[in-house]
Amino acid sequence: MSEEKPENLEQEAFDAALEAAGSDADSDEQQSLEETIESLQADLAEARESALRAQADAINVQRRAEQEVEKARKFALERFCGELLPVVDNMERALVAAGESDAAAAIVEGVELTLKSFVDVLHKAGVEAVDPTGEPFDPQTAQAMSMVENPDVEPNTVLTVMQKGYLLNGRLLRPAMVVVAKAAD
Repeated sequence: MSEEKPENLEQEAFDAALEAAGSDADSDEQQSLEETIESLQADLAEARESALRAQADAINVQRRAEQEVEKARKFALERFCGELLPVVDNMERALVAAGESDAAAAIVEGVELTLKSFVDVLHKAGVEAVDPTGEPFDPQTAQAMSMVENPDVEPNTVLTVMQKGYLLNGRLLRPAMVVVAKAAD
């Protein structure tokens, strides 16, 4: 039983050699290893944080790009529709002017049908008319062209719409030009 396994002898020899080398060298080496481990752990934590920030930035960039694409898709027709609105205005004015005479009833009917189909196409594209007649004046959707005293309605109420306003997918394309009631002096 006094025979020891060769593995244990090697271990004892290693332990004895460490003791012989001196505990000062061992503690300096141990301290150096601990400092290296702490430094590596700090670098790892910093790298993880940097990776998380980069991932968050990438997600934010992707989200912003998706929002920009959606906005571009939603409002791509803004300029085109804005240029078509005077055509609608002129057709409406033609109907008002033609309504005063019975000379060209067939032409008036044709213009009415053309206007209706034109407005339907604009509606399909997301264009909606803003007609605030009788409503309180809203500077977000209307532009006051003049103010008129009118004791029959509340002050700041839209009396007349001189030119309709239009929204494209909820965003103002053109403000309505209106006449607003004001309080009597």
